[in-house]
Amino acid sequence: MSAFENRKCVPCMRGAKPLSEEEIRGLIKDIPAWRVDVIHNIPRLVRQFKFPDFNLAMQFAIRVGEIAEMEEHHPALLVEYGKVTVSWWTHRIDGLHLNDFIMAAKTDKLYSR
Repeated sequence: MSAFENRKCVPCMRGAKPLSEEEIRGLIKDIPAWRVDVIHNIPRLVRQFKFPDFNLAMQFAIRVGEIAEMEEHHPALLVEYGKVTVSWWTHRIDGLHLNDFIMAAKTDKLYSR
């Protein structure tokens, strides 16, 4: 169990700073299946989840969307045959925030069901 999965997202206040590389290195240890990709100079938490078919992949993406709505924090989702790629980052700060780690852990929990 991750230290993040039972936490709630908090609104990211204007002027908030993205997590530093050092903070990210410390936090990523709690969600080891995730990696940090830098896309358009913005670090993102990224993980690919595998499924036996498109239908199960789509169902998972919908469940991720439901928790995203509940937490008011939304990922990028790429649904393909047999896989879903989930990317979390905080648009408001163009970087990573504690909320992204919380949502990555919640996503892992959905996958483990």
